[in-house]
Amino acid sequence: MVLFSVIGNAQSAAKNTIRVGADRMEVLIPLLKDKRVGLVVNQTSVLINGHTHLLDTLLAQGIRVVKVFAPEHGFRGVADAGEEVSDSKDIRTGIPIISIYGKNKKPSGDQLSDLDVVVFDIQDVGARFFTYISTMHYVMEACTENQKPFIVLDRPNPNDFIDGPVLEKEQRSFVGMHPIPVLHGLTVGELAKMINGEGWMACAPDTCHLTVVPLENWKHGDPYWLPVKPSPNLPNDQAIRLYPSLCFFEATNMSIGRGTYFPFQVIGYPDKKFGDFTFTPVSLEGFDKNPIQKDKVCYGEDLSGYPFEGGLTLRFFLSFYEKAGEDKAFFFSRPQWFDLLAGTKKLRWQIVKGMKEEEIRATWKEDLDKYKEMREKYLLY
Repeated sequence: MVLFSVIGNAQSAAKNTIRVGADRMEVLIPLLKDKRVGLVVNQTSVLINGHTHLLDTLLAQGIRVVKVFAPEHGFRGVADAGEEVSDSKDIRTGIPIISIYGKNKKPSGDQLSDLDVVVFDIQDVGARFFTYISTMHYVMEACTENQKPFIVLDRPNPNDFIDGPVLEKEQRSFVGMHPIPVLHGLTVGELAKMINGEGWMACAPDTCHLTVVPLENWKHGDPYWLPVKPSPNLPNDQAIRLYPSLCFFEATNMSIGRGTYFPFQVIGYPDKKFGDFTFTPVSLEGFDKNPIQKDKVCYGEDLSGYPFEGGLTLRFFLSFYEKAGEDKAFFFSRPQWFDLLAGTKKLRWQIVKGMKEEEIRATWKEDLDKYKEMREKYLLY
């Protein structure tokens, strides 16, 4: 039996101001009162209306927060992509911070033993390879195995589209744990429901005792602009919009602006044939300390003002692949990594064969149609 509940009516608020799950203290406090609480949070875990962090807000309300679990980029969101996050203590509150990125991606039974409930409140960007949803999966699994209730405080999806190849099980990894498209069109609360309902956890058929505190005054298709950057290299709305399409370049030797103040808004390489726009990646605290093509002048294209409305497109990747000419091989210098990001080996071979974007997209249709049908069961908005 799937244990799941939605607390509160997502459509009940009279005003049009979006209230994320963390804003709904009138719902959350009764769920946590007199309990020992663990939080899975980072820099995005702020109340939109109050601009305060969830941890500080709960402590001020007299909730007993015992520990914090930190995902990729850490509790404060400043660690580089892939950089191991260490255990520590929050300077302000003295509360222990347990890393669940690095060697330990899943809380242990011992780490959960002194908790009565775990709360997840992290802003996702709607892309399968954004690792916060993988962290959520592992925490759900740990809570299930240790019989701990799990609460998701829901937030909008700023890339609310359904597009891209659906992940094949052979390509399952921390940058893609579920058979969903690159753009999955779900909130984290809806995805948690799907993980539970589809039996995707290793402990299945056991299911998580899951509660979602839904957001208010947002529905699928509504735009959403994040108040806090979700990771060091997604500093603004344009970067977030372009991220799903440009992330494929991470498996190449091309720079997409890491080590600049406009990451995921430019594409370039140290060769003039790639374009007239120039930039030079450097070690940049708070963005990337060791970017690809560090200290080299890169030539390419500036997309910071590109009128891209969002979704997934291969136009950028196919264009630069073509510009590479005889040097195309370096585009797949890390073929395994590309396949993990794509969720399939097929996309790489389709590009090598010279297929057009519309031809490639046609091969996704059958899987996307099946996914959309499954998705309907888990929608809250």
